[in-house]
Amino acid sequence: MKCIINRRAQFSASHRYWLPELSEAENAEQFGLCACAPGHGHNYVLYVSMEGELDDYGMVLNLSDVKQVIKREVTSQLDFSYLNDAWQEFQETLPTTENITRVIWNRLVSHLPIVRIQLFEHPELWADYEGNNMEASLTISTHFSAAHRLALPHLTLEQNSEIYGKCARVNGHGHNYHLEVTIKGEIDPRTGMIADLVAFQKAVNDYVVEPFDHTFLNKDIPYFTEVVPTAENIAIHIRDLLKEPIRSIGATLHKVKLIESPNNSCEVYCTDDEEPIVHDRQQQPILVRI
Repeated sequence: MKCIINRRAQFSASHRYWLPELSEAENAEQFGLCACAPGHGHNYVLYVSMEGELDDYGMVLNLSDVKQVIKREVTSQLDFSYLNDAWQEFQETLPTTENITRVIWNRLVSHLPIVRIQLFEHPELWADYEGNNMEASLTISTHFSAAHRLALPHLTLEQNSEIYGKCARVNGHGHNYHLEVTIKGEIDPRTGMIADLVAFQKAVNDYVVEPFDHTFLNKDIPYFTEVVPTAENIAIHIRDLLKEPIRSIGATLHKVKLIESPNNSCEVYCTDDEEPIVHDRQQQPILVRI
């Protein structure tokens, strides 16, 4: 029986986005504040996912051994370091979040049966790498506050209440929505970036956060005058709003995850098909909210 296990580790390090072949002005234009000397730092959180068969002791791997491998090959070398100088790979390709995941994979793959490396630069920015050459994914998280009412206009209050429960009450209710947007793409072999992070963040802010924040979705967002603003429909609309802006910055929109409350969330994956794929956290069809 195969299982996937995950081991968490962490390290603190600084880095700088700076290419010597560019002028100071060109570096500042391309990397913004990240180009400023002498650099800046993060408390990185690393998750190493490994797959294998259960042994006679009920384990995929001895986690004590895994801990020592990660420490020897990665964290002891990166902790309290200046990443640009720590490893030769980061002199060839800048130590962006997405590139660090790729390089850590390459450092660990001969020692552990890894299937994914996930690295959090901070709680609102992380990257995933699964061994696909230069392809990686990058996720940013943000939030907006909005109200909505769940009701179909052709049904009575009683009928809507049977379907949507308290969410059908006539004056609506509100949420602090948590939004995660994931892009995929090829890591640039010099800059280490899938896409310009500032442009990525700006697209999410301009097309979603600013228009949606502090609104009554049913009345303030034209799309929801005809569509019931369930978490699923909101996520689908966000996906549709972001696909082209993300494509314009050189990446592909991969997933939109909307967390309506601690109890309800949904994920919309972008595919080549017309219909989106909607999943909950366990990758199963969305459950009815309660």
